Amino acid sequence: RPTPPQPITATVDPGSTVTSAVERLGFAPEQVVPEFGWEDDVDDPFRFAVEGVCGAEIEDDEYTGVADAVLLWFRSEDGDLGDALVDMVGVLDDGGFVVLLTPRGEDGEVDPSDIDEAAVVTGLHLAGTFNAAEGWRAHKLVAPRGGRR
Repeated sequence: RPTPPQPITATVDPGSTVTSAVERLGFAPEQVVPEFGWEDDVDDPFRFAVEGVCGAEIEDDEYTGVADAVLLWFRSEDGDLGDALVDMVGVLDDGGFVVLLTPRGEDGEVDPSDIDEAAVVTGLHLAGTFNAAEGWRAHKLVAPRGGRR
């Protein structure tokens, strides 16, 4: 995987940077964050911003420990989103969250109703959707207060 450029200044929304988007999503220092669904089309500045905020490299999809947060890059052709989210919930620590990254635009875009349905099936709820990077939306999914179902 490529080495992160310095500094990260790509804009997400007017007046916003990738780093501020990562912070708004809830990433914080010393979090353990594995990544699933990585392909050549992912947004490296977003990934590097997560690493910068957390202070450590993102773990790959071979990671078997407990995670504070999970990055899931998911495209419409990647299969069943509910199944993928079940796998993500299994590695989350209490209070952890999933950041589901889906393409914006026609190529690979995931229907919002599919995201809602998959979240309900896995006992998660959508806490917000952000323009995470050029070409990608970030959907923050969290367990309901009081624990997972």
